[in-house]
Amino acid sequence: MPKELSYTIEEVSQLLKVSKLTIYDLVKKGELPVFRVGRQMRMHARDLDQYINNHKTAGSHVPVIEEPAQPASKEPSRLVISGQDMVLDILGKYLEKDHPFKALRSHAGSLNGLISMYNGECDIVSLHMFDGDTGEYNLPYIKKILVGYPYILMNLLLRKAGLYVKAGNPLNIQSWTDLAREDVSIVNREKGSGARILLDEQLRIHDVPSSQVQGYHQEESNHLSVASAIFAGKADVGVGIEKAAKVVGVDFIPLITEHYDIVVIKKQENEKFIRAVKQILTSGQFQSEINAIGDYDTSQTGKVIHETF
Repeated sequence: MPKELSYTIEEVSQLLKVSKLTIYDLVKKGELPVFRVGRQMRMHARDLDQYINNHKTAGSHVPVIEEPAQPASKEPSRLVISGQDMVLDILGKYLEKDHPFKALRSHAGSLNGLISMYNGECDIVSLHMFDGDTGEYNLPYIKKILVGYPYILMNLLLRKAGLYVKAGNPLNIQSWTDLAREDVSIVNREKGSGARILLDEQLRIHDVPSSQVQGYHQEESNHLSVASAIFAGKADVGVGIEKAAKVVGVDFIPLITEHYDIVVIKKQENEKFIRAVKQILTSGQFQSEINAIGDYDTSQTGKVIHETF
């Protein structure tokens, strides 16, 4: 198969001397065809040449491309928020209510959301990834993945994570090491989720090979599905957060306090919504609404955990 030249979105934006947002807009409108390699969008050189030829003006070798309308347009800026917790829906509601933004939701897990941010596909990514070597949440992973990007990491809330068990805890499950017992089976979360990372790190810390954990490869894609599987008797235990246990009606063994944070890449076009997010997170109204849900701790909500300059 002959090799054919192709470009990334960033390379196309540099060739045409316009912003990546302009290229993404043309892709969404169907004017520039793309294909995917994994999670990355690419464009055939022949398709770019055809677009240029179709948009040439008299006496010019460069297509005239108009950047998206700025303040004159009243259409709100679109923001993609990645993560599954309902609090992110509330954050999106506040961004739409009091600020000129339209919140779009992606329900990817923490690690997958962070990779999407690296590829320019998300604006706000929520994270709860535990690092067993440092005992920290999130920052060790961000430093490894957002290489070369300036960013700001803020706390969204604190919440309890641990084990879902059947009502009454008939197998007397109390700790991570109980998952290696022969009479215990688990239902796991999907790869890339914060809950999966927490489990894998705890197994590593406690020297428990995943091969000794029955049901390790049985996966569900969210906290409620894991809790529901325990309730239905499909497994004895699962990893998740306290809120889902109460919703479904299973018992919960709290084992760690999670730092559920959000990260945003710092660049000029993001300054306005970064200010808006800071304002929302530190507002009494937002925090009161979160506290009313229950099982969340807002004592650090809005705190800047790390910021690059």
